[in-house]
Amino acid sequence: MLRASIPKALVSTGLGMVGVLCVSCSPLLSSVSTAQSLSLGTAVSQSPIGTQEHGGQMLPITAKAKIGGELIQLEVAKTPQQQALGLMYRTDLADDRGMLFPFAQPRVVGFWMKNCKIPLDMIFLRGDVVKAIQVNALPCEQEPCPTYGPDVPVDRVIELRGGRSQELGLKVGDRIPINFLNSQP
Repeated sequence: MLRASIPKALVSTGLGMVGVLCVSCSPLLSSVSTAQSLSLGTAVSQSPIGTQEHGGQMLPITAKAKIGGELIQLEVAKTPQQQALGLMYRTDLADDRGMLFPFAQPRVVGFWMKNCKIPLDMIFLRGDVVKAIQVNALPCEQEPCPTYGPDVPVDRVIELRGGRSQELGLKVGDRIPINFLNSQP
């Protein structure tokens, strides 16, 4: 889930979702104080985009990636709302499944695990090159939740079941080409 900070004026008008980029069990964008931050997961859960009440969202498979010789089917979180919800509330994630969070421009991102029910691996990419891996990020049950992400700009993040990146032998510097099934995100 992506954690984002939104100015109060946008939150009070309901426009906060429009210009906010969201990722991981959730990413974090920092530009305002903690008092002004908003967890988008709560507001986004009202979205009809393949969601179930507190069951998480299930997006269609629209990309595939070969990781460690295995084909991983990816749900692609394209919109800010989809990225904010990420894999929140999901109780399992198959070994051959993951979620991709694409960004139009490279940026430093932070993901948190609020409302996530399972540990996740986060693979931070620039192009198709792995820049960092967070293994077994644990669900956060009480705020403040830690955030995960490298200090270098990335333009994609893939989330897998916790521990899966180690099982696949993935390491920083590896390449993960992504094949989009319909069109680019």
